[in-house]
Amino acid sequence: MSLLVVDGLDVAFPGVHAVRDVSFTLDAGECLAIVGESGSGKSVTARTLVGLAGDTATVRARALTFDGRDLTGVREAGWRRVRGREIGLVLQDALVSLDPLRTVGAEVGEALRVHGVVDRADRPARVRELLDGVGVPEPDRRARQYPHQLSGGLRQRALIASALAAAPRLLIADEPTTALDVTVQAQVLKLLRRLKDEGTALLLISHDLSVVAGIADRVAVMYGGVVVEHGPVREVLDDPRHPYTQALIAAVPGTRPRGVRLSITPVDGAAPGPDGCPYATRCARADDDCRAALPAHPTSGPRCRHPGPAEPAPVEPDRIAPASVVGDALVEVTGIAKRFRAPDRTWYDAVKDVSFTLARGETLGLVGESGSGKTTAARIALGFAEPDEGEVRLFGEPWSGLRERARRARRTRIQTVPQDPLGSFDPRYPVERVIGEAVARTGRRGADRRARVADLLDRVGLSRTVLTRRPRELSGGQRQRVSIARALATDPDVLVCDEPVSALDVSIQAQILDLLLDLRRDTGAAVLFISHDLGVVRHVSDRVAVMKDGAIVETGPVDDVFDHPRHDYTRELLSALPARAGAAT
Repeated sequence: MSLLVVDGLDVAFPGVHAVRDVSFTLDAGECLAIVGESGSGKSVTARTLVGLAGDTATVRARALTFDGRDLTGVREAGWRRVRGREIGLVLQDALVSLDPLRTVGAEVGEALRVHGVVDRADRPARVRELLDGVGVPEPDRRARQYPHQLSGGLRQRALIASALAAAPRLLIADEPTTALDVTVQAQVLKLLRRLKDEGTALLLISHDLSVVAGIADRVAVMYGGVVVEHGPVREVLDDPRHPYTQALIAAVPGTRPRGVRLSITPVDGAAPGPDGCPYATRCARADDDCRAALPAHPTSGPRCRHPGPAEPAPVEPDRIAPASVVGDALVEVTGIAKRFRAPDRTWYDAVKDVSFTLARGETLGLVGESGSGKTTAARIALGFAEPDEGEVRLFGEPWSGLRERARRARRTRIQTVPQDPLGSFDPRYPVERVIGEAVARTGRRGADRRARVADLLDRVGLSRTVLTRRPRELSGGQRQRVSIARALATDPDVLVCDEPVSALDVSIQAQILDLLLDLRRDTGAAVLFISHDLGVVRHVSDRVAVMKDGAIVETGPVDDVFDHPRHDYTRELLSALPARAGAAT
């Protein structure tokens, strides 16, 4: 008998049918991956399996069992015994999931205490072992730190360690590698494979198809709350049959040449009925039967009336024209350095003698491991932090070393897309006000301002239904797109993007990458693009700078660095890249 059985799962919220007739099984030592766009129902499905769908959710299922135990009637007290001990959960937003008032060590040790896994005297050693096991450097020091003192990647690893503390038989991992650089991602995937080999069942929620290809046994593709294709991972990713799966794979950077548009233009069509295929409005194969009702749920294969092989690539693919000219330097960073004091009162160098320029119409990719200094260098370039040494010039004039009042006139011309969008929003404000306040800085008022906000939502692929929702009511991908829309509101000359697509599924990521390339072409904006995803960096960047331990160890044209890396660390990064699903050989 399967460890987990899900048959006909339906989850509805007031006005929203979030999950519809979802069925799958999962055995011990097996990994099932669920992929799909933000809002497709992946995370709702995962949270429902541990009783966290929410008070407003209506949950129904023909069968929902774990190790033969019926979960449909479990009350909260029962769920508390299941969560952590039997089923572990790694959520995608580490900063929200970790308690800001507790050290990382106390957070990881909480599961050990609650479930009585080890004695009190043995907890510190076990916490250290767990942190080390997920690739956290200096685990003793990190255990004494608070979540806000860690990078996004370190926070994510601490969250994984907490979920593994009680050795659950089923681990549900919702985007567990989202914030991780490629070398740490490789460590975490190695850890998850080891757990799987030891008999732990894994339910992996991910938008990264290369991660899915490297660990999953089977994959289920969701769209609009429905599983549209389900089968062995190699079968689905190498020979996708459903039109949506084909579109997902085509949107992955690396499956198409640089400069080719990644996003798929939706096919206009009549809206499906409540029981129809949700993908019908975007599908060239849809007919009236598709819009009326879904076919029966298959054991394996596509849930589609018109399955077929992927359509051949066009002879002349839609390319994004490059910027007509790369102009003078807009940002000049010269010899900057920054030191911070650690909790143990010792000093460490976050950035050491870093220099780079950013020209009009150019994209510079900045890559390196978590903690390598990328974000600190970007904050200094933005004027959010002052360098201890060196200087920054913006538009040929001094930028570092000034009072904020002296910078104010140029603030709208340099904007940022932060790594943690939720932390940059006022949680009380709806999306319309979050973006609208940025639009107001351009002098727009009333109807003109509202029209501009709506246009920005369209540009980043968000429905206008989110206008009245607050940040915590949005998915991670939706919050990231709101952050990008806000950054674009002032038509900046310089855009600093810190992991701008790390929380996005591949289809929305494709829209954003195309948008950034269009922005550069149409306005000549310069883009500093920080990312752990080397495939994304290669697709959008003209030049790349590689950082390690606070210093730039290699820089040059992106193809030269990727094809002929000179530094050992660059070669190490590139060797850790997982093979991309559907990538051309």
